[in-house]
Amino acid sequence: MDSKKVVLITGGGKGIGFGIATAFAKEDYNIVITGRTKSTLENARKELEEKYDVEVLDIVADGGVESEVKHAIEATIDKFGQLNALINNAQASKSGLKLEEHSADDFALAINTGLYGTFFFMREAFPYLKETQGSIVNFASGAGLNGRPGQSSYAASKEGIRGLSRVAANEWGEYGININVVCPLVMTPQLEQWKEDYPELYDQTIQAIPMKRFGDAEKDIGRVCVFLVSDDASYMSGETIALQGGGALRP
Repeated sequence: MDSKKVVLITGGGKGIGFGIATAFAKEDYNIVITGRTKSTLENARKELEEKYDVEVLDIVADGGVESEVKHAIEATIDKFGQLNALINNAQASKSGLKLEEHSADDFALAINTGLYGTFFFMREAFPYLKETQGSIVNFASGAGLNGRPGQSSYAASKEGIRGLSRVAANEWGEYGININVVCPLVMTPQLEQWKEDYPELYDQTIQAIPMKRFGDAEKDIGRVCVFLVSDDASYMSGETIALQGGGALRP
């Protein structure tokens, strides 16, 4: 059996998830990435394996579908024999719609992919994280912390994830599993396009961030995730960490 530690990253084929995967690859982890598009996952796997000499397993799985989550965890154990860390990053939503414009399906999209996806992956991973005294990092958002307009379903899902994480920190602490939450503000390809389409709004947004920039998926978010699953952070659990350049200050 390979002695390398194993991390599973949902939504790991692109954007924030790929940045996180890159950070873990540089730490010599074997990696499992899940998502809904096979070609995106395959391209990510090839790049990570070629650049960093790690093994990467890519699995098509929708976090909102219980059977697909079960399969992803089973495939991880079949391949690597263990699981040391789970990063729940994947989320879809109808961001931009005001609360009154949401249909039930719009609201369900955020809850299913985010809250249910996080719940299913946590529950299915639990027996194996218990064996390794592993770690979980769940992703929430400033949309929930601050109640950002146009983010009602997304914020509801993310705040649900924070509550779920705090309960798990209490219930699973006795097994040596620590669970923490990250709220990132990150430059992504989608944000780059938004910058081009709405330069004035982008500039206004940047001015509201004390550090005057968006985060880097690998260096600013991925490195913190690496820390949170390391032995150095083993006594930290149930916490919410805002990685937003000082833009989410709160008591």
